[in-house]
Parts: sequence; structure tokens; C-alpha cells
Amino acid sequence: MGRAFEFRKERKFKRWAKMAVQFTRLGKEIAIAVKENGPHPENNSRLRTAMQNAKAVNMPKDRVEAAIKRASEKDAKGYEEYVYEGYGPHGVPVLIETATDNTNRTVANIRSYFTKAGGSLGKTGSLDFIFQRKSIFRFLADDDTDIEELELELIDGGLEELYVEADEEGNDVVVLQTSFEDFGNMQSLMEEKGIEVKEAKLERIALSHSSLPEDQVADVLKMIDKLEEDDDIQAVYHNMD
Repeated sequence: MGRAFEFRKERKFKRWAKMAVQFTRLGKEIAIAVKENGPHPENNSRLRTAMQNAKAVNMPKDRVEAAIKRASEKDAKGYEEYVYEGYGPHGVPVLIETATDNTNRTVANIRSYFTKAGGSLGKTGSLDFIFQRKSIFRFLADDDTDIEELELELIDGGLEELYVEADEEGNDVVVLQTSFEDFGNMQSLMEEKGIEVKEAKLERIALSHSSLPEDQVADVLKMIDKLEEDDDIQAVYHNMD
């Protein structure tokens, strides 16, 4: 059928694989939120956020509802959240957020990924001077969006930074950044103003960056790919340019 068909097929399989990983991670986030504060999104801001993020990546509604129902059952397994820190190949700092029902399995796998790549795990808090936790909100911009006016309106929510970026489809997306502590304040303010959030996350922002030659970058990305394929891992952060 030719190279074009094979290329399209490969891209489709990669997209499906990416969606499957996203759905697994969001399913865990939903389960954790339900276990913490119950199955009703109107009374559970973390669940409300997880459901918004699920909608943003087109996670089927019935799958979201099934995740909430499973987590609501008394004998449903719970997930514990842990952060692991270390240095990957060529000394690049890497921070990993996990949600797991088996910490022994998770830490053994993570240590294995680091060791095989020539890196090593560090102590908790060892990368606090490199990564800072921030609240990040994204929503689609339209022709009526006045960025300067929006900045003024959102200052009360703890706005630190606002800018526009393009998503994978080329749409303009407004990105808001606040402190970790102001996540709830900004979420409430945006709901109050009727802004439909596409994505809301707590992310780790690098305060300094590493510049490496291409061959060394490839070494680090190979380890990161392995980490991101692991079902216990929710997010991976590094500070490469």
C-alpha cells in the first residue's frame, strides 16, 4: 500500500498509544480524587479538575463515569502518590510523579530505568532547588479574548504569568500560571467568570536549564520514554532546553 499508508498507520498507532496512557493516568487521578473527597464533582474540586482534563483529551464520558463508580466501591483499590528524584544520563535532573498500588514495584522499576541509562536515584527533596511546583491552566482563546483585560481580571486569583501558545491543532491557547497554593483560588475565579478550562494541572517548572549536544539529549529522552511508558508514572519532568 506504499510508504504514505505505512506512515499514516504508524502515526495513528502512536496517537492511540498516547491516548491509552493519558486515559490510564486520568483514571488514576479520578480514583484518587473520589477516595479523597467523594464522587460528586460539585463538592470535589480535584475530581472536577480531573473530569475537565479528561474531557480535554476526549476521554469517553462512559469511561469517566465507570472510573468514578469503581473508585466509589468500598473494596476498590487505592493509589498512593509519591515523588522520585534523580539524575539521568549526563547529569540531567529528572523528577517523577507516581500513583501506585505497589510502591515496591514502582521504585524497583524506576531505579532500573535510571541504572540502565547510567543515572541514579537521589533523595527526596534533592531537586527542590531546580523544580518549583506551579498551577497551570489552559483554555482556548477566541477573537474576543482581550489578553490585557484578562490579566487584570485574574490578578485576584493569584495570576503570576499569562501568555498564548499554539496547541497540536494550531489553535491559540491561553496559559495562566499561579503559585501552587493559589490553584483553588484561580480555579474558583475562572468558574465564576464562566471560562471553560481545557486543562488544569500542578506542574513542576524548571528554574534552571541544561544544554546538551544532540547525541546526549537522545540518551536522556530514551530513558524518559521508558519512564513514561510505565503505568505507575503520572508525570516526568526534566530541565533540558
